[in-house]
Parts: sequence; C-alpha cells; structure tokens
Amino acid sequence: MGGDRILSEVKTETKITLKNELYGQYNWFYQTFLPAMQLACDEFFSELFTLKLMSVSKNINLLFEGDEYFVTKIRLDKNHDVFFRSSTDSIKIILDKALGKTRKFKLENITSLETKVISSFNDYLFQSFDKFLAPIGTENKKRKNFDTIHLTLFIKDKESNIGAKLIISIPQVLLVPTTILPKENFDISDFKTSKVPVNIKIGTTKFSLKDLKCLEKEDIVVFENSNIHLMKLIHENYTKEFRVNPNPALITSSENQEETIMTEDHTSQNLWDNIQVEMGAEFEKVKITLGELKNIEQGLVIDISSVYDNRISLRVEDKVIAKGELVIINDRYGVRIDEVFATEKNQAEKITKAPEEHHSQEQSEEHPTDDSDTDSDDDSNEEFDYSDFELDDQDI
Repeated sequence: MGGDRILSEVKTETKITLKNELYGQYNWFYQTFLPAMQLACDEFFSELFTLKLMSVSKNINLLFEGDEYFVTKIRLDKNHDVFFRSSTDSIKIILDKALGKTRKFKLENITSLETKVISSFNDYLFQSFDKFLAPIGTENKKRKNFDTIHLTLFIKDKESNIGAKLIISIPQVLLVPTTILPKENFDISDFKTSKVPVNIKIGTTKFSLKDLKCLEKEDIVVFENSNIHLMKLIHENYTKEFRVNPNPALITSSENQEETIMTEDHTSQNLWDNIQVEMGAEFEKVKITLGELKNIEQGLVIDISSVYDNRISLRVEDKVIAKGELVIINDRYGVRIDEVFATEKNQAEKITKAPEEHHSQEQSEEHPTDDSDTDSDDDSNEEFDYSDFELDDQDI
C-alpha cells in the first residue's frame, strides 16, 4: 500500500510539473509557430482563413474526442514523424472555399483531388515552422509514446466565421521552446491598465414622498450631501472616499432652470406626504483601472473624466426610481432626470389618504351618481405606491 501511494504521488507531481512547463511554453509557440503558419495559410489560400492557437497539450486522447480526422504524416527519419490531423469539419471548410460546395462532404468518400488539396496544405504549413525545429542528431534516442507535443489550432473561414480543429503533433525532442518564468514579485505597474468594476456614489439628499412621486423627466435633483471635490468608491466590502477633479463641462447655470423640486401643498398633505426618505445617487457599475484604484488608496486627487459619461441611478432603499446624467449646480452635484420608474409602478395596491376617503369611495362605487363633472380619468388623484419603501423611525 505504501509503495502504491508513493508511486501515485510521484505521478501526480510529474503531471503538475508537465502542466506548468507547458503553460510557460505556450507563448513561445504562439509567437513563433502561429505567425509563420498564418503567413503560409494566407499564401496558400489567398487570405481566406484565420488560424488560432487554442492549446498546447500532451494528452492526444482528450483532443480527439467527438470527431473524425484525416491524417497527414510527414516522415523526418525512421524515429521521428510530424502528424497533421484535420477534423472532418475543417476539411469541409477548406474544400468549400478551394473547390466550391459541390457535394456534401464525408470523410470516407474523400476523392483523390480533395486528398491532394489537404495534404499539400498540411505540407506547406510544415515548411513554415520546420525552421523552428532542432536538427535531428544521431544521439537522439528512440522516441517514447509520451514525448509528443500536440498543438490544437482552429482554422476559421473569415467570411462565415465558422471554424474547426486542426491538430499538429510534433516530437518533443525537436522542440526547444523558451519557457517564460513567472516573477517572484509583481509591481502595480504590471497591471495598472487592467480594469475592475466598482460603484461610485455621488451623494445623498432628503426627499419627501410627495416630491418623490412627482418626479418627471428633465427635472434636476440637487444632492445637498455632496461635494464636487469628493466621491465614494465601493467595491464589494471595500469603501473609500476619494478626491476628484470636478469636470467643468458638468456645470449648469441655475438661473434659467425651472424649480426642480415641487413645492408642498399643505392644504392636501397627509402624514405620508410629509415623510422624508433618503435618496442616493451613484453611477451605474463602472470600470476603473487598477492604477486609478491604487491612487485612490494613496489619497491622490483622481481624474475620472472617462466615467462622467456614464448614467446615474437615483436610489431609495436600494430601489432604482430614476436615472439621468450628472450636472453641477452651485457647488453641489445634481442629476438631470431622463428616465423615471416610479410613475410606471403598478397602482393596484395604492395607499389611500384616509380611511374616511376610502369608505366614501366604496359608497360612491356602489351608488354611482349622475354628476357629469366627475372625471374618472383624473390623474391628480393617483397615489404613489409607498409600500415599496421601508421607513425607519428617524424618517417619520
């Protein structure tokens, strides 16, 4: 039992070593073999196809699954061969372009002309990367079953964008790839242009429920608890306030703006209309670079001009009630609304102003009058669906 376990551990360690080795070598195949083969493919087929390197592997059985292959063998010497395995779909793609769609292709019925086209193409590909292979010497020992590297490529028709597999098997002893070793320590400069999704909060303001239900397009909501020099970044559980350079293009003059917050009508207000809720404004999910994130962490002033074109969501209790674009009014951030969701809510469960009014409405429905001045479509009597929002004691 002990010997079996040691043998198993050795095999596992060997597999991990081989896998990591191939990871490091992939870039060498990508930068040497692939451009040379693409050039050969363009010359042979007048730039009809694109080649893409999909994998570098030692497991041929996994690559073969689910398809049939036409095999071209190129003999190097009595111990070394290079194999091209063209899948049925890849042959069909090539022949349709080279010979036209003359018939439904089946591998078992391949003609001598079709065989010559595929074999000639594979031979031309081999000539393109033969210069990267090590010379065959007399010291090379007889090959073993597992010393072959398999390159899986996709050959894709540029016009239809349809692709299929082409597998090239090369004796490992003929390959001298450069392995890219990982750095022990990475610096932020290695990844500073990579992007990460974040939320950026603009500010908050108090809003009465009556004003909330009266929001309309083109209204401008000013966020009293905002600072044009500060914003708040949120990424998962991380929150950080950071300094920004305000964009002068966002400044909007308030002199010619209509009143954006409707004044309260005390003659018709009730308890619900007076309740204040907190409304927040934040950008829809945006992406900033890791370099910008590092600068935020260091407390530097950030230029996020690329973010300003993103839309802003207005939220109450984590519910989006409207969207719009960012503006600056009187040293505060605001949002010019261009889409309102609150007015589109289902009004089937409206909260009425008082029990008496509800009772009176039921009586009027049971005994309708003939009063011609009654307008059943009067929108002024519609009520906002307050039940969407949970109110804390301090809001009342």
